[in-house]
Amino acid sequence: MIERLGMLSVFLLALTVAPARAADVTGNWQVTISTSDGTMTGKASLQQTGDTVKGWVGPDENNPIPVTGTLSGKRLTLQTHPQPGRNVAFDKCDLTAGDDKMAGTIDTDKGKIEFVRSSREYNEPLRWPGTGF
Repeated sequence: MIERLGMLSVFLLALTVAPARAADVTGNWQVTISTSDGTMTGKASLQQTGDTVKGWVGPDENNPIPVTGTLSGKRLTLQTHPQPGRNVAFDKCDLTAGDDKMAGTIDTDKGKIEFVRSSREYNEPLRWPGTGF
């Protein structure tokens, strides 16, 4: 009986100190970026494999900007890869990922960014600019 209580105590302790599960960011997202110049909205679609994230962000599916990133626990860092001559709203963003919402900063606190999940499916953009993605 004492052995069973001891094993139960160890099991319950393990549950309380287990690390939080990593977020799953695969899916389609509505994106809002707020800076001192105003607010802009767009879309994103991300695909996660392990801690690696790739996909796109842009005003819509017709104007995608490739992104890559790394997810560590609930912290996601995304880097944009625009084609030459293309302007982007941010170079890098750091987000705290939740189940259906991510929020953080762009380019080391030049503004705020928020992703709200619209589906859990990854969608290729209607067209990829250039090559390499």
